[in-house]
Amino acid sequence: MGGNSSGSSEIELLHAWSSGDGKKAIKALVEGFQEAHPDVSFAEEPVNGAARDNLDQVVSNRLQSNDPPSTFQTWPGKTLTKFGDAYAGIEGDVWNDELKNNYLSGPKQQAQFDGTYVTVPINIHRINNLFYNKTVLDEAGVDPESMSSPADVVDACETISQNTEAVPFAQQTSGTWSTGQLWETILLAQAGIEGYNAFIKGNGNVDQVRTALENVVELSEYYPDDASSIGFTEANTMVMEGDAAFIHQGDWAAGAYSGEDGFNYGENWGQITYPGSSGNYLLNMDSFPYFDGNPSPEATKTFLSYCGSTEAQVLFNKQKGSIPPRKDADVSELNTFQQDQYDDFTNADNQPPSIEHGLAIKPAVKTNISSAFSGFLESSDPDATADALVNAFE
Repeated sequence: MGGNSSGSSEIELLHAWSSGDGKKAIKALVEGFQEAHPDVSFAEEPVNGAARDNLDQVVSNRLQSNDPPSTFQTWPGKTLTKFGDAYAGIEGDVWNDELKNNYLSGPKQQAQFDGTYVTVPINIHRINNLFYNKTVLDEAGVDPESMSSPADVVDACETISQNTEAVPFAQQTSGTWSTGQLWETILLAQAGIEGYNAFIKGNGNVDQVRTALENVVELSEYYPDDASSIGFTEANTMVMEGDAAFIHQGDWAAGAYSGEDGFNYGENWGQITYPGSSGNYLLNMDSFPYFDGNPSPEATKTFLSYCGSTEAQVLFNKQKGSIPPRKDADVSELNTFQQDQYDDFTNADNQPPSIEHGLAIKPAVKTNISSAFSGFLESSDPDATADALVNAFE
C-alpha cells in the first residue's frame, strides 16, 4: 500500500461535525493547522445528513468512483474494515517513533488495520462513566463513591426512588445505542477485562452476557416513564435540571454541563467510573485515515502529523469535551473534569475498545448486535438476547 508521490496541495477533509461541540472543535483544529502551515490550502467539506452513516456512504461512493478524499472523520479499530484495502500505510511518515512513544497502547492498536498504521486518533471519549446530580444524591443519602459493583447502582436507584421525587436513572430507549453502551459497560464491570475481551473476539461466555443483561433489566425499572420517546439530550437535561439522579453516557454528556451556568463540576454534578469497571478506560475515539491514491499525499501527511501533535489535540479536545490520546499532552488548558478523565486514562490498566461504537467489532457483527438490542428493548428477554449477542459473530 502506498500513496502518490505528488498531487494537490489542497486538503479535502470530509466530516459530520456540522453543529455543536464538534463544529467548534474542527474549526479550532483547522485554524491551528492553517496557522502552523500557511502554505497548505484547505477545502474542508462537512457532510450533513444522518451524521456518520451518511458520511460513510459519501466516502464509499467516492471510493467506488476512484475519487478518494484526502481524509475523513471515522472511528478507528474494526470500523476500518468497512473500507478494507482502500487505506495506505503511514508508518514512518506520520507514525514515527515520537508518535508511537507518546500514544498509549489502546489508541495505537485501534490506529492499525491488519497490523499497519493507517489512521491518526485525535481524541478519546470514555464510555464507562456514571454521571450524577449531586443535590439529588445528597437528598437521597447516596454516596456514589461507596458503590463498587453494578448491583450497587441498582440498590442506589431504589434508595433514590424511595427518598426523592427524581427519576433514578435517566436512560433513553428510543434508540438502541444507549442500551448497547450500558450493557457493554456492565459486562466489563461484571466479567472483567478477560470476559470483555473474550466477547469481542467472538468467544463470549453466554452466562456472563446474560448476567449483564439481567442487570440492565433491573435498572430499567428506574428509567423515566417516557424513556422510549425521548433522546439522549432530553435524558441528559433531566440530570442537569435535578429531575434525575444518574445517567450513564460517554463523556460527551459533560459537554452540555460545562455550558450551563450554575451547574458546576464537583459542586452540582459529579462523575465516577462505572462501579466495577475501575482500572478500565472504555474507549471511543475519532480519527483521520490516509487513503491509497491520495489526491494530496504530502499535504495530507502534513495534516495528519499535525493531528498527532499535542498542540492540535489540546485545541480540538478543549472544544470537543474529550481528551488527547497522547500521554504527554499539557492538559492545563482543559477543564477540571477533562483533566480528571485524562489522569484516569493515562493511569488505566486497560483501554478496551467500545463495542457499541464499532471499534471492537466488524461492521457486520455490529449490525447483528444492534438487531439483538432492538429485540431486547421490545422483549426485555435476557436469555434470548444473550444467545443473539454470542451468536452475532457467526
